[in-house]
Amino acid sequence: MAITLTNPAGLPAPDVYHQVSVATGSRQVFVAGQVAVDATGEKVGVGDFAAQVAQAYRNAGTALAAAGATFADVATMTVFVVDWTLDKMPAFLEGVARASADLGVTPAAPASLIGVSVLFDPDFLVEVQVTAVLD
Repeated sequence: MAITLTNPAGLPAPDVYHQVSVATGSRQVFVAGQVAVDATGEKVGVGDFAAQVAQAYRNAGTALAAAGATFADVATMTVFVVDWTLDKMPAFLEGVARASADLGVTPAAPASLIGVSVLFDPDFLVEVQVTAVLD
């Protein structure tokens, strides 16, 4: 694997991601922000945050697969959430768990979750952007 994930001494060890990603590969994969749409472009889970999280992660997984990668190759992720508050965390984790079950891997790369006021379409509640590194 081109990616080694770690939580170094002196930093907290979160349950849902790692603090550091060391990439030794030479091919980089940059996936545009993915939202909750199906393969035909139809919106999925309008008004259902967990469903949208799951679909956005699944879409990122599909994009990675097209480049010969999986979430195991992800060096970093950025997640944009509309009107983020901590009370949304259970639904966020539920959505990640759904996607993880479908993808067969739990996304655990270093991640930033950024609260935003709106995405490009007000029906979308989350957008997931990933960068992967391959040998």
